[in-house]
Amino acid sequence: MIVIKELQKSFGRIEVLRSINMQFKAGECIALIGPNGCGKTTLFKSILNMVIPDKGEIVINNINIKNSYDYRKIIGFMPQIGRYPENMTIGQVIKMIQSLRVNDTNLDLDLFEKFKMKGLLHQKMGTLSGGTRQKVSAVIAFLFKPDILILDEPTAGLDPLSSEILREKIVAEKRKGKLIVISSHLLSELDDLVTEIVYIQDGTIGFHKKSDLLKEETNQTTIAKAITEYIKLKTVC
Repeated sequence: MIVIKELQKSFGRIEVLRSINMQFKAGECIALIGPNGCGKTTLFKSILNMVIPDKGEIVINNINIKNSYDYRKIIGFMPQIGRYPENMTIGQVIKMIQSLRVNDTNLDLDLFEKFKMKGLLHQKMGTLSGGTRQKVSAVIAFLFKPDILILDEPTAGLDPLSSEILREKIVAEKRKGKLIVISSHLLSELDDLVTEIVYIQDGTIGFHKKSDLLKEETNQTTIAKAITEYIKLKTVC
């Protein structure tokens, strides 16, 4: 569903992405992990055409996305930090997003209801806590029932109950055969969720493995321990 070939991106003298090659298929949940500044967010923004790569190509559903924008209708994006007009209310922001997709009337309101957003629609974005802002971003990401979900640190700032609600939603969408790409520093929340792990460091792919295979190779039962052990083994070698 998503094919990335020889992707490169620099900001000034800083190489953020270096010859990235990956392929993601429908029905998979991919964990994109790595230290801060490794290039995860830049990769996400490249897929969304928010950042223009210096070299390489990205193909989604057999369509090269260069100079193309219609493909973004099948993608739901949840940024690490949602930025919205501070003087608009939650209700106005959601209506504004809906107005951009006037033909999409079959909406997914599951998270809207479970997060009890109806009672918050009058609140202005500039007054919201980080957690409530994350809920707005989550509602918008899933709203139009996209085939691909790109979630950048989705649980950042969420309380435990809301995090579990979002996790259950991600699992439900995966079962529907959707492609989900998720980044997270909380590796414990990835267990029993992701099917593949992509580790990025300094703009390059350290490894790309099936989660079950990674656990088997490291003789570990959790993704967090498996990743840590694998990195240790690679460093020693």
